[in-house]
Amino acid sequence: MKTHDAHCHFFSPRFFEVLAAQGDFGTDEPANHVAEVLGWDLPSSAEALADRWVGELDRHKVGRAAVMSSVPGDQDSVAKAVSQHPDRLVGFFMLDPTKEGALDVTERAFQDMGLRCVCLFPAMHHYHVYDERVVSVFDAAARAKAAVFVHCGVLSAGVRKKLNLSSRFDMRFGNPIDLHSVALSFPRLPIIIPHFGSGLFREALMVADICSNIYLDTSSSNSWISYYPGLTLDDAFSQSLAVVGPNRLIFGTDSSYFPRGWQTHIYDEQVKILDRLGIGNEDQQKIFAGNFDRIFY
Repeated sequence: MKTHDAHCHFFSPRFFEVLAAQGDFGTDEPANHVAEVLGWDLPSSAEALADRWVGELDRHKVGRAAVMSSVPGDQDSVAKAVSQHPDRLVGFFMLDPTKEGALDVTERAFQDMGLRCVCLFPAMHHYHVYDERVVSVFDAAARAKAAVFVHCGVLSAGVRKKLNLSSRFDMRFGNPIDLHSVALSFPRLPIIIPHFGSGLFREALMVADICSNIYLDTSSSNSWISYYPGLTLDDAFSQSLAVVGPNRLIFGTDSSYFPRGWQTHIYDEQVKILDRLGIGNEDQQKIFAGNFDRIFY
């Protein structure tokens, strides 16, 4: 079965540099220190990391993957990766829309860098998605025929914990229902909520039911199900399919760092779940590749 991955993090050299600048590690090579503490490989360049990702995709027979910059201001790294492998990699970039010049960054990323999706983390950067500054970003994405990724629900950063860096996230900003009016205002704009709403499952289903341009990505271990007594990941898939159907579920793994690489076990588990639910090959193909291709043609 053809497989694409709609959720991979692109931990470029710039990512390590940004983390290193946020701590006092007492070393002349803080980025190397960060990599050592995490047990991750520090790439020599964005281009080298892009090559490694494509090699990883080849090894696991994955056709295309979304690669996401994971700190604001790192869209250049993803743009280099996409430029090097335009048939295999689709560029996503993290944005803090509260910062001055955020709209210019967004328009340049779409128009000049070939990136296809802006990633918003309201709980991380403390804003509501219906804030006028944020709505202007949605408008830019709609005009560029791009997409918007909005992380909702529980947000944690194990990386920051390992490095003893503070994480002043505020989940009050992460309610999927906040997307209701914005999604209705841009009905042709694909809006992706990862991890089935990451704990706000009911709310994600509610807004996706009302707004036909909202998609749910299936990525990560989905450990949020522990907040719902008795719920299993099989149940989450079954309920999501009942509400949004196979045309608006998008497979992802939340793969991120090397040497771990692509998370095969997440793919294997989700195939087994869909088989157990009796989902046919045609609908599975939509979830694992077709919907991705339709959005990121």
